[in-house]
Amino acid sequence: MTDQQTRTGRYLGGLFIVLEGGDGAGKTTQSRLLDQWLTSQRISHLMTREPGGSGLGQRIRELVLFPDSAEICPRAEALLYNADKAQHVEQVVIPALREGKVVVCDRYIDSTIAYQGAGRVLDPEEVAQLASWATAGLVPDLTVLLDVDPSEGAGKIAAKDRMEAAGEEFHRRVRQHFLDLADTHPERYLVLNARKRREEIRDAISKQVSELLGR
Repeated sequence: MTDQQTRTGRYLGGLFIVLEGGDGAGKTTQSRLLDQWLTSQRISHLMTREPGGSGLGQRIRELVLFPDSAEICPRAEALLYNADKAQHVEQVVIPALREGKVVVCDRYIDSTIAYQGAGRVLDPEEVAQLASWATAGLVPDLTVLLDVDPSEGAGKIAAKDRMEAAGEEFHRRVRQHFLDLADTHPERYLVLNARKRREEIRDAISKQVSELLGR
């Protein structure tokens, strides 16, 4: 994908888990349930998100998702999302991993590739290279993809932000690219049907995380 040297959360001493998927897939719910499970297991962890996981990132989040920010062109949007990543990884994610924590992030590089690359019809490879550079080559140990048809996900969200309101064809391109990424990186992907019961999804995720932790 890129010449950038990659490293995982384990390489830095922790475990890096990312939740990905289209809008309305239930990532927020599963993030909360995973937080509860990690707490119940007394596992030191950090819950975070992109965009918005740092002070700078929160300001970028407000800019890129605000419905009235329609004038942001696709390349500028990709650069803003990657500025968020650079700050977030440097200031929040890497320090937590070096402390031996499990870091759980709601969206990461693959969202940027799928949304700003495939969704905005930019070159996904170029977006991937930019994202890898912005994150200093940090890749997840586990990426959980909650797969949902756009008509059942983003299409049912009432109050839409700028991404959610991008249209069904946009979200279909995003979904397909997520699935393509999962096919390309099966060693780190867990693909789950987001329409299954939330408890069933929770159990599948916690089982995979438990195995990665050697429990």
